[in-house]
Amino acid sequence: MSLAFTFPGQGSQSIGMLADLANDHPQVEETFAEASEVLGYDLWALTQDGPEARLNATEQTQPAMLAAGVAVARVWRRAGGPTPTLAAGHSLGEYSALVCADSLAFADAVSLVAARGRFMQEAVPEGQGAIAALLGLDDARVLEVCASASDRESGSVVSAVNFNAPGQVVIAGHAGAVEKAIAMASEAGAKRAIKLPMSVPVHCELMEPARERLVAKLDATSIDAPAFPVIHNADNEAHDDPAAIRGALADQLTRPVRWVESVRALAGRGASVLVEPGPGRVLTGLGKRIDRGLKTLAVHDSTSLEQALTEIRELV
Repeated sequence: MSLAFTFPGQGSQSIGMLADLANDHPQVEETFAEASEVLGYDLWALTQDGPEARLNATEQTQPAMLAAGVAVARVWRRAGGPTPTLAAGHSLGEYSALVCADSLAFADAVSLVAARGRFMQEAVPEGQGAIAALLGLDDARVLEVCASASDRESGSVVSAVNFNAPGQVVIAGHAGAVEKAIAMASEAGAKRAIKLPMSVPVHCELMEPARERLVAKLDATSIDAPAFPVIHNADNEAHDDPAAIRGALADQLTRPVRWVESVRALAGRGASVLVEPGPGRVLTGLGKRIDRGLKTLAVHDSTSLEQALTEIRELV
């Protein structure tokens, strides 16, 4: 058995997340306290008490999800769970993966993702960007729809930004172009084409100003070779060279998350079990759709932790 951690990103957060796990495992609140020291506000209180609008603001969501992933990974290790031999993260989750692989200090990662969220929010004024999910179209058709909905002469663009699973692609760009793409996708036979409640058009060319600012922040941050391979969203490769890791993290802002390829890359490197440490079960569900030969487990509370540990022990 070869275990890989897959860390969730923005969108899996919720008020009260990890409360059950925190009741039984002090590492959860200890991890959030470390993050709070860096941020200057009580991150655990925000995740437990809200307000929801503030937790869902990109600048707060990103450190909250980073801390959540790292906290669950720490609980896993303290509970006797085996060390992963591989890791990946969906967008923001890539930072959690690098912390878990001892490539990035947790405090540095908190500072990075808080800045990343701020850079992303400031790159495109509120209301000018949009994101939508298209279900039931193949990747090639989605790319055609985005090309048709874009008007480069007027500067209105939309592109595919998350290839999450076969038939499940997220698009992002200027609000008007996204609305046009939604209509075109419906006409093309999409089962669903829905706008998502986010205004930051992540992983597309509109994030170039954020990317430039993030490069400077990454250059000032210490990064080591990971203890085990971490698959990066930007190129679906694992890097040992800190400069290459910085480049992959910067490029991630303007390139699509090719999650299907990331999961297949983990499997290609020998992973047979994927554990999702953090709130929700988004990546667990996607993993099942991508490769039914993989065992996928979510760990987000005490019950799911014990169930996952029991299933892992049975596989060893």
